Amino acid sequence: MRGVGAFLLLILISAVPVSAAPETSPRPVARAHSEPGLRVPKVPVFYNPEVRPRARPGSARARGVQPQVVAVSASTAGIYRSPRPQARPARQRRAAAVVQQRQPAPVAAGRGGKICGDRTIRGQKLSRIPGKLRGCGVANPVQVTSVDGVPLSRPATMDCTTAKALKSWVKEGVKPSVGRLGGGVARINVIAGYSCRTRNSIPGAKISEHGRGKAVDVSGITLNNGTTVSVLKGWNIPAQRKLLTRMHKAACGRFGTVLGPKSDRYHRDHFHLDTAKHRSGAYCR
Repeated sequence: MRGVGAFLLLILISAVPVSAAPETSPRPVARAHSEPGLRVPKVPVFYNPEVRPRARPGSARARGVQPQVVAVSASTAGIYRSPRPQARPARQRRAAAVVQQRQPAPVAAGRGGKICGDRTIRGQKLSRIPGKLRGCGVANPVQVTSVDGVPLSRPATMDCTTAKALKSWVKEGVKPSVGRLGGGVARINVIAGYSCRTRNSIPGAKISEHGRGKAVDVSGITLNNGTTVSVLKGWNIPAQRKLLTRMHKAACGRFGTVLGPKSDRYHRDHFHLDTAKHRSGAYCR
């Protein structure tokens, strides 16, 4: 019986025509929103087909401002994101206050309070500076921004003895030497004040007077008409060299040491002025 049933099933299968099976699978029917010519609705960028959020206090919607409308299909509206909200004014003010507290206010050249007991020396007092090297440091340092009404190009740290010598040199040496040339002196160009280092930064040498707060380096002056008289370039120009020579000579005696382009190659671009005391008197070269 089993053999007969299998034989009949084989006859039925062979009787089915081959052409009855489809050659390809049927193409899927396009969805309604993707059919050509269908009008795509315009929806807000914050559209949500399920939940419509309430407008936040102070937002554009709460103020009556219409949201931006773009053409998107309902099926893809969910991929768009709302614009990133801006920080609230109160939070911005708090953040700005924190930044101001972290950043110390810079000292403007030519400004500051009276220091060293002289109202014509302006700047601020500083805390004691301990030396990183043996022999360095300043017990009572000040940061000078201007002397005798003439601002320094940058605040310079020194002791009061040096600050007073600098003021005396500017008042009785630099100003008279310049006179009315270029409208007078507008700025003293300082390139160094306190610096804990050896002389000329040579390893093993003695501690420089810069490391004791007793020295200041001046690279030149700027006049009111904008002209800069520099030690480096002016020393080779006859007219400017004459002016720089008078300034160099006026510093001798007010400072214990005065070094310029004639002294050595280390000072060809500036005047080194310090208040160190020498047994034989002031050393000027």
